[in-house]
Amino acid sequence: MGYFSKLVGVCAAVTLLSVAVVGAEEKDPLKPRVAPDQMADAKAMKNPVASTPESIAKGKALYEGKGTCFNCHGKEGKGDGPAGAILNPSPRNFTNCKFHKKRKDGELFWVIKNGSAGTGMVSLIPAAINEEEAWMIINYERSFCKGGEE
Repeated sequence: MGYFSKLVGVCAAVTLLSVAVVGAEEKDPLKPRVAPDQMADAKAMKNPVASTPESIAKGKALYEGKGTCFNCHGKEGKGDGPAGAILNPSPRNFTNCKFHKKRKDGELFWVIKNGSAGTGMVSLIPAAINEEEAWMIINYERSFCKGGEE
């Protein structure tokens, strides 16, 4: 295969990936992902890390760095990251304010710690991040909702 043919193939693949990313839609955005028998405990958990500009900035660095959250959830939290394009259901869209109003911090923490069956979300604690870092990431994820009713 010549250089031009390879280039066309790569461009086609990138175009398909871009279409998949743009067209990715989260299924059941309000559906909880915590195991039903653990929901009460998850909802009762409180974030021990205050949501401050500093903790949000640290959460952003973790989200885009060693937490690798951006790979699936995208840099802007829309669930449109490059790895998320192949997932079904697609990753959570953290810009969806209805999602944030429905979910408690403890539920988000539970999913980060335990993963989410039937989705591409895997357990990140302690494999990639520690518990305090997870809470900072949650503070950052909350910042994607700008207070609207999306």
